[in-house]
Parts: sequence; structure tokens; C-alpha cells
Amino acid sequence: MTKKLFGTDGVRGVANIHPMTTEIVMQLGRAAAYIFKDKTADRRHRIVIGKDTRLSGYMIENALVAGICSMGVDVLLVGPLPTPGIAFITSSMRADAGVVISASHNPYQDNGIKFFDHTGFKLPDETELKIEDLIYSKKIDSLRPVASEVGKAFRMDDAKGRYVVFLKASFPKDLDLKGLRIVLDCANGAAYKVAPAVLEELGAEVIPLGISPNGTNINDGCGSLHPQVIADAVVENRAHLGMALDGDADRVIFVDEFGNEVDGDHIMAICATDMLAKGQLAKKTLVATVMSNMGLDIALKKAGGQVVKTAVGDRYVVEEMVRHGYNLGGEQSGHMIFLDHNTTGDGMLSALQVLAIMQRSGKRLSELAGVMISLPQVLLNVRVKERRDISQIPEVQRVIDAVEEKLAGKGRVLIRYSGTEPLLRIMLEGQDKYQITEMAQEIGAAIECHLGGNREELYSSLANSAP
Repeated sequence: MTKKLFGTDGVRGVANIHPMTTEIVMQLGRAAAYIFKDKTADRRHRIVIGKDTRLSGYMIENALVAGICSMGVDVLLVGPLPTPGIAFITSSMRADAGVVISASHNPYQDNGIKFFDHTGFKLPDETELKIEDLIYSKKIDSLRPVASEVGKAFRMDDAKGRYVVFLKASFPKDLDLKGLRIVLDCANGAAYKVAPAVLEELGAEVIPLGISPNGTNINDGCGSLHPQVIADAVVENRAHLGMALDGDADRVIFVDEFGNEVDGDHIMAICATDMLAKGQLAKKTLVATVMSNMGLDIALKKAGGQVVKTAVGDRYVVEEMVRHGYNLGGEQSGHMIFLDHNTTGDGMLSALQVLAIMQRSGKRLSELAGVMISLPQVLLNVRVKERRDISQIPEVQRVIDAVEEKLAGKGRVLIRYSGTEPLLRIMLEGQDKYQITEMAQEIGAAIECHLGGNREELYSSLANSAP
């Protein structure tokens, strides 16, 4: 079955336009409450709701609360808190489910909804399809608890403190961050309070950026999508490193002491090889997505481990980890999942693992990042007017086949639609950055002709690249 509302990371879109309307959000709340409510248990059920700092969060939060309470389920409201914080609170409070109102790295006019089950894990496709079926089939329209059976909403004032304590507990007790000067960009998002507090309480000198949300400035020229901001600040303040979170703080991007970007692939290489050396990497395996650089595979193999690849999306990484008992995985974008600590991608938790390695080894981030050498990689986004199967467009497929023939096994082409935006992403990897850039533009031009839209920014991932 094809999903109508859910994408690769929940439901997402422009706030107040389908599917992110109050009407649909209320129905999502009703359907989720029905699914997560244990019909055999004679008790009050509870669902945790958190959000980032978007203006539309108030509107969506109220609609979601109304939907959940109308099904006889109580709500715990925690306010602005990182997505992984909601997963942690859901599990630690023994709630029946958790909901995050956020569009992650998207601009402020967008918003979204992500669900966690009672264990803090994101929902599988089958459960999302069940929620959609309840909405469109109207099977639960007649279910209307009344009187004392209607749900109630409560504010949970200590959620931020609980999450700060949880993060600090993930850092080795025999270490601290004294002597480190860190530039931290919170993207004017959900972590604007908790992230600086964690680093400062562990002893770091923090230079905070992006900590003044106003409802419309989330991800606006700041955060993980704009690492040059922290790069400039690191150099200017002679900091030891910089860290940039995204709007809901489930991902983190670093820059080293020289202002060079250290992406998710390099962070995974640093952490995985360290865990391998300590015998802590389960089954000597790291889980990454097909977007990760081939240099990551080379680095892990050299260290005695291996990389297993999944479809794009941290949810699929986690599913693979749980299915086979792996404990570390992530994405090039900066999502890292340390299953020994949390059930989902956590930017601050990931950052603390890297900082612990730095403090334990006495090495600078630039030295640690040298464990992996990237192959040149480019990513071109094409905004499209419609989604069609690329393999069914002969003119486009011929261009792709010609590019793959030129690469002759010394590179790769990956083309996929974004799960959250009307974009087609063209990723090329190879030994010659100029050649693959031209190839990406050739494919992009062919796609423009047949799917409409226009080419957007072309990103190069060339830091620490092979010549």
C-alpha cells in the first residue's frame, strides 16, 4: 500500500496547508490515540507531546491535543524539546506514545509530526498505514468518550531538566570538558536551552549561537545546514571545535579547530573505530545509508569492521540495527544513533561521544577525522513538479547509463526523491570531482526537461577528499 500522509520521517508540509492542517492533525491525534491505547488495560493512558520553536507549533499542538483527548487519552505537554528528548521522556515516563511537532531542518513555514511508540522508537511503515486507514476509512468517527472518560492535558515542567541529566549521564564519569572552548549553534531551534546547559555543566567554555528563537528564525542562516557560520566563529574565537544542530536537534555537524567541516560520515568513522578498538562495536558492524561515502567503508574495513547500508532515513537505519543487534548507525547528514544510549538520532548525545574520545585521547578533532579519507562526492537537488519513475523515462535513463559507463566501477550514481520535499536528489561519487560535477549537471538538465522544476544548489562533499 502507498502512504498518503506519511513520508520518510513522519507527516510534513507547509503549516496550514494539506496535510499539515488542523483538521488532519486532529485526525492524526485521534487515530494515534486509538492505536496506542491498550483496550484491555483499565487505566488512564498518556501520550507525550513536544515541539520545536516554530510559530505554527502552537496551532498544531492544540489540534493534536484536542484529537488525542477526544479519544479518552491524556496528554503530557513538554514544550520545546529536541526530538530525541521526546523519545527519552516517552520511554522514561512509561507513556504509551510520544509525538514531536517539528519539520527538523526545513524552513519555519513548514511543520511536521513524528510519532514514537512506548519504547521510544519511531513507528514502522505498517503502523503508519494503520493510522492512515483509520483516518480515511472513518472507522473511529463514532468513538466519542464522554464525561470523565475524556482525556486531560498536563504541563510537564521538569522535562528539560530530566533530559539534561540523561545527556550528562551518557558522558564518562571520569571525564569532563574543562579546557575546551566550543562554538555551539542551536539553529534557533528545540535545543536552544538544553544544549548550552549540558556543555557548560560538564565544564566547557561555550560560545552559543542560534539561541534566540522568535518563531520564524529556526534554521534561518544557522544550524547544521549552514556550517560556515560555526566555521567562521571557531576561527574568530580560536575555539577547539564547533558544533551545529538542526531545528529539532536530532543531528549534528562539526567543524574542527581550523574551521573545516567534519560531516556525519567522519563522525561515524571516528566513533566506530574507537568502539572497535575497545571491543564495543556490536558484531564489528556500523549501519549507514546508501548516501554515505565509500571512504567510510574503506576506513571501517581497515580497522577490522564493516559497513551495512540501508535506504535513506534514520528510521531505516534504526530498524536494521534492531533487527540484527547492531549498536551504532547513522547518516552523512549528521544523524547518529547510539542504541546503547537512546532509541533515535540525538545530536547532543552524539556530540558528547565525540568529545569524550577527544578528551580521552588528547587528540584534536582534525587528527581524529583523519581516520577516514572521502572520495569526492556531489549532490544536486532538482525541484520537480511531479514524481515519476526515472527508469520509465528513456531519455533520462540513457543519460544515467552513459554516466555510469564513464565511471566504469570507480564511482557510483544514486538518484532518489526526497521523502519530505518536492526534490529529486542526484548524488555522484568518483575519483575526479570536476568530472562528477559535470555529470551531475548533465543528469539534472535531463530531469528538468521531463519533470519540470529547476536545479538548486549543488553541494560538494570534498573535505579530507582523495586527490
